[in-house]
Amino acid sequence: MMNIYKVLVLMIILVLIKLLSYGQSGLLKAGENIAVVPTKYGKVRGYIDEGIFAFKGIPYAKADRFMPPQAPKKWDDVRQCTIFGPQAMQAKAQSWQGQSDENLGFQFNVEPMDEKECFVLNVWSQGINDGRKRPVWVWIHGGGFAGGSANQLSCFDGRSMASKGDIVVVSVNHRLNLPGYLDLRGLGGKYSESVNLGMQDLVVALQWVKDNIANFGGDPNTVTINGQSGGGGKVCTLLAMPSVVGLFQRAIIQSGSLEFEMTSENSKKYGLAVAAVLGVTPGNTDKLNDFTYDELMEAGEVAANILGSEGSSIMGRYCPTVDGKYVTQNPLDKTIPEFSKNVSVLLGSNLNEFTYPNRAIITPKTMDEVRSRLVKLYGDEGAEEFIALYSEVFPDDKQPHQMLTFDGRLRGAAIIQATSRSEQGNAPVYTYLFSWQSPVNDGSLGAAHGMELPFMFNNIALQRPLTGGGKDAYELADKISSAWISFVKTGDPNCKELPKWQAFKLDSGATMIFDNKCEVVYNHDKKLIGFMNSYSLQLFGSR
Repeated sequence: MMNIYKVLVLMIILVLIKLLSYGQSGLLKAGENIAVVPTKYGKVRGYIDEGIFAFKGIPYAKADRFMPPQAPKKWDDVRQCTIFGPQAMQAKAQSWQGQSDENLGFQFNVEPMDEKECFVLNVWSQGINDGRKRPVWVWIHGGGFAGGSANQLSCFDGRSMASKGDIVVVSVNHRLNLPGYLDLRGLGGKYSESVNLGMQDLVVALQWVKDNIANFGGDPNTVTINGQSGGGGKVCTLLAMPSVVGLFQRAIIQSGSLEFEMTSENSKKYGLAVAAVLGVTPGNTDKLNDFTYDELMEAGEVAANILGSEGSSIMGRYCPTVDGKYVTQNPLDKTIPEFSKNVSVLLGSNLNEFTYPNRAIITPKTMDEVRSRLVKLYGDEGAEEFIALYSEVFPDDKQPHQMLTFDGRLRGAAIIQATSRSEQGNAPVYTYLFSWQSPVNDGSLGAAHGMELPFMFNNIALQRPLTGGGKDAYELADKISSAWISFVKTGDPNCKELPKWQAFKLDSGATMIFDNKCEVVYNHDKKLIGFMNSYSLQLFGSR
């Protein structure tokens, strides 16, 4: 009888402990003396979210319009940093695009914009002021080089990764579009350094991390930079900037391997054309401060039309250019820079990438319908060859329309970049292909551009409209986020959740497939990518 009594007492105690633990879940602490950290510029105060210290909207720089970034002004009082700072100036359409199937999955946060106050970053960490040296993961948002923010999507919240991996997560805002990439070197004088300003912002942000992250529990000598889409392009660009030496040791590029579309000559020409539209000359450059953001952007469009009518290429006018000082070469050049040869790299793309703006392409349900579309791209013989190659790569694919959404552009660019780095670099490079198919909107999104974001952030619950939030999504997120954490910590993505993942070599072409079944394949789509390249077609742009 006594033993039964003891068992009951023990069970009651266990239940009470469980109930108390439930009461603690979701606990958030904030107050005058909670989560206070010194930086070079003054103390900042954040809050504690389920045991994770969170700081939002920390200033890392300041800058006048079209001028290089400078150190922020110091402050004396403790600065409250508990909400995200404003995003960079951008067209309204970048954050709000109306109702569409695409926006069901990618529900962008609509945020305030500010030209002078957008130089902010955010930090999540398990410990502060504790002398620990946690690896640091710096997230650089996408949106091309024209839009987006560190808080653009809910899944960008860094608490989950800081909690799971005991790493310090940093995300950053920076100048975009015309304020961030207009090249005004042609005006001379104080504008002689006004080029690649958005990239200069990121370098200053990384310098802030180097100088301050130790107080947030991070190791300034173990830093990984990571970006997707335009953010991946920014990571590529940073790998071609000599000023980053010592600021990071690892890099992750997601669907962002790129080649600059704007030459340095055309970049200067476009900058001077914009100045001319505004009536600005080397003798009255202060006039640049008299215009609103909308007036500047309108001048940018007018200048582009003028140059276009004269036959000048203005493609990619709001993106980096090889200026010879800040950016010294194109990211996809066959020879990689000496100063970044020791950077370990993880890179890849998604199977379907650009499905969401082209939902109409999934309407064909029969092989005959798909073949007729392929014939328009490749001709009769080419269409049959493409079908044969695709069927060889994906023998279990029972959805004919997937042939029309397969992305060869970013996958091919990733392989080019991986090949150069594996042959010339002193550090390993790993490649992946994300092929998990979202069930949302009748499966129309597939493994779309950005679909992997809630997976590697381990934030499926925060982006269920994109993934559906099913059990398989949570299971895959655990695997992918574990690989990301392992890479951030060691420069190697291998982890117990995945099969052995070999570094990429041209002859073997090892690529990790992220799907319900994760597996490593070897040059599995080499012939298919080669076929698509031989036609010099980018399927997305050809539809």
